[in-house]
Amino acid sequence: MSALIPETSRRLITPESIRSAAKQSSKCLVIPIRLRRAIEKYLQEQDMAHMKKKVLRLTASFAEIKDVNRLLPLSVSKELVEDPFKSMEQSKRWKNKSEYGDIGLTYTDNETVAYIATRMPAVYSACFRILREIKRRVPDFSPVKVLDFGSGTGSSYWALREIWPRSIERINLIDPSQSMQRAGVSLLRDIKSLPLVRSYDKIQSLTKDIKKSERAHDLVIASYVLGEIPSLKDRIAIVRQLWGLTRDMLVLVEPGTPEGSNIVSQMRSHILWMEKRKLRKRKETSDGVSKNSGASKDGAFVIAPCPHDGPCPLAKTGKFCHFVQRLERTESQRAFKRSSGGSLRGFEDEKFSYVVLRRGKRPQEPWPLDGIKFETFKELRAKRKSEDLEIDYEDQFELETDEIESSNTNPSYDSDATESDTVTDHEDDEEVEESSGLADLGSGWGRIIFMPQKRGRRVEMDVCRSTKRDGSEGSFDHLVFTRAKNPTLHLQARKSLWGDLWPL
Repeated sequence: MSALIPETSRRLITPESIRSAAKQSSKCLVIPIRLRRAIEKYLQEQDMAHMKKKVLRLTASFAEIKDVNRLLPLSVSKELVEDPFKSMEQSKRWKNKSEYGDIGLTYTDNETVAYIATRMPAVYSACFRILREIKRRVPDFSPVKVLDFGSGTGSSYWALREIWPRSIERINLIDPSQSMQRAGVSLLRDIKSLPLVRSYDKIQSLTKDIKKSERAHDLVIASYVLGEIPSLKDRIAIVRQLWGLTRDMLVLVEPGTPEGSNIVSQMRSHILWMEKRKLRKRKETSDGVSKNSGASKDGAFVIAPCPHDGPCPLAKTGKFCHFVQRLERTESQRAFKRSSGGSLRGFEDEKFSYVVLRRGKRPQEPWPLDGIKFETFKELRAKRKSEDLEIDYEDQFELETDEIESSNTNPSYDSDATESDTVTDHEDDEEVEESSGLADLGSGWGRIIFMPQKRGRRVEMDVCRSTKRDGSEGSFDHLVFTRAKNPTLHLQARKSLWGDLWPL
């Protein structure tokens, strides 16, 4: 493989550095000992009678919320997301008729205890996975002021603390449930060196308490909350308010279901449309006037998971964009999630959908494989030396294992068969990151959707990728790699997992 690009980019285009830059998934996450102990201590102080019934009631409440989202009219959804300003009369709808907490889950004390025991570790794992990718791809980003909308018991804050333990100076929490707020404070009481924490029951309470000049937050996160807002109109209105409170990045996370993925896709489309409309209006009114100092923050682009800012290419495929994070179950999860009567595994897979949006314009970076010529397997064989013909029995054993695993030829959305149980420590990964290339925010990194399928000596995968250098459009493609045609990318594909990046 020979490179034809500048020397400054040469470090990133080696096969090893590309693999390191593309790696975003982790096999099995272990919940931090501090969080596990906090959960155990909290549960010891609670009334644990009839705990399994409380868990079942919580699950039924989640199912009710899912049914509400499924019944939202798709025609209205499309109209609101694409052009919500068709008339002055319609603009009145942005006055919220309902708030987060008005319907569905009210989170009483019983539901709060059940949530902490069974759901909090899983929500933490999804938030940690997303925030860890932000740190990897934007290493110079260290949020000082954070807003957590729908904070609940503080799952997002625990993940934030693990990723940026020193930079956060203030965090504002918004949650209408007093029970959840009390539980979140109780979980944090033994933690030292906490930032300034303020809790509110709604966005309006926060805006009244803080001066307009101080409302902007470096990072705004809303995890597993938008689905609990019953009206699509009110949901869009709240996301617009959250975007208005965002100085740099906005993170939206929902369950990895068709309904959750649809919510994330709608909010993504609306914010991108809204910012494009602002840029278009500004150009029409400026008529070549000199750029103002804040021009660098005009617009918006997607950091993850999408490599482009165009319409979602999965919309017409019958599939939905979601990812999976495996986590080692805590003692409370193993104790109280035996409702079906059977024994539980030592791990579970949290499926989630998300989007990370950033203010500004997408950087125009060279694509990772620009100027690279890959050698075929025949060309590599021709260059072999006699001493290289020794048999590597470890590689041979690994190939045989891959062939056994490929016997299941039907793609499955069930992540139980997609990732191994190996526990990885993110601190070890961070040491590798410092010495390896990192994926930039340009449009040259696609995203692997679903688990790559190993079929004999070939690897098949679905990739969401940008079709234009400026990241304005994207496509969803099925790629096939064989060792004979491209051994370098074939090896890269064999080592890739669901959610990793793919170099273009």
